[in-house]
Amino acid sequence: MIIVLKPRTTEENILRVENMVRARGLETHTVRGEELTIIGCIGDTVRVDPRLFEVDKSVEKVMHVQEPYKLANRAFHPEDTIVDVAGVKVGGDHMALIAGPCSVESEEQVIEIAKAAKESGANMLRGGAFKPRTSPYSFQGMGLAGLDILCKAREVTGLPIVTELMSAEYLDLFDEKVDLIQIGARNMQNFDLLKQLGKTKKPILLKRGLNATYEEWIMSAEYIMSSGNPNVILCERGVRTFESYTRNTLDLQAIPVIRRLSHLPIIVDPSHAGGKWWLVEPMSKAAVAAGADGLMIEVHNNPECALCDGGQSLKPAKYDTLLKEIRQIAEVVGKKM
Repeated sequence: MIIVLKPRTTEENILRVENMVRARGLETHTVRGEELTIIGCIGDTVRVDPRLFEVDKSVEKVMHVQEPYKLANRAFHPEDTIVDVAGVKVGGDHMALIAGPCSVESEEQVIEIAKAAKESGANMLRGGAFKPRTSPYSFQGMGLAGLDILCKAREVTGLPIVTELMSAEYLDLFDEKVDLIQIGARNMQNFDLLKQLGKTKKPILLKRGLNATYEEWIMSAEYIMSSGNPNVILCERGVRTFESYTRNTLDLQAIPVIRRLSHLPIIVDPSHAGGKWWLVEPMSKAAVAAGADGLMIEVHNNPECALCDGGQSLKPAKYDTLLKEIRQIAEVVGKKM
């Protein structure tokens, strides 16, 4: 249930209405916008008569929310959420440009790619220290040594780092060292892990599961938010369909749909979606045109010899050209690069 207060309602009256809600056994989530103040009522609202609030002098209207997610619902928070990742804004008119190799292979490799990506316009560095792989015989990442290399690259370039957390075992370490904690598609519904992520205030990049519906995806974000962490960024990375020519099928419809249903920022990973480097350019342009809040693109200085997903990685020169072309599209849709 949502209580919309009248314009210019005083803080005293806002607090009074909040206390009325709490007195009926509900929790409150209050959003103060430029024009409206909205009080989200969280809990069992079925037995609460909305007329109790509608007659109040400070209440404009009371609305019931049909969706099971509350904190992530745009009805609760009409304005776009802007997530701050170590000074880089994601959401609103800000574009997140995340680039780097699929996996960390060496300090020299990561720093070289990070420098080139930053020069092109990237504002965050990605790299996998721990790699979830389908085959147990594939390269699993460098682990903690890889994380230290990412931190070194941040020192050299100033770029915030993004890397994937696979287990709550390393959450404290990631909370200390990582700027944006990525949760991969395979862990999107690892609810115990999501609850643990709610205990940190570090921003979370939540990738969509291989077969997840929009509601399931947003509900996973709700797990993190309801546990105390509002700093969630959603990432569309393609879903599994009957098509086998591409790695996944990029769901561009997810961008306007998510922006309609939720206030959380949404970025797109065109590299994992198509699995082919030549698909990254057209899908990146389409994602920006559709209103994405950012792109996460794999960039490798020697993709032919990459230990992981070289076939979907752009070389630095190609990434540079792509960002120059994307900048024009971003301006048209009101995004800053």
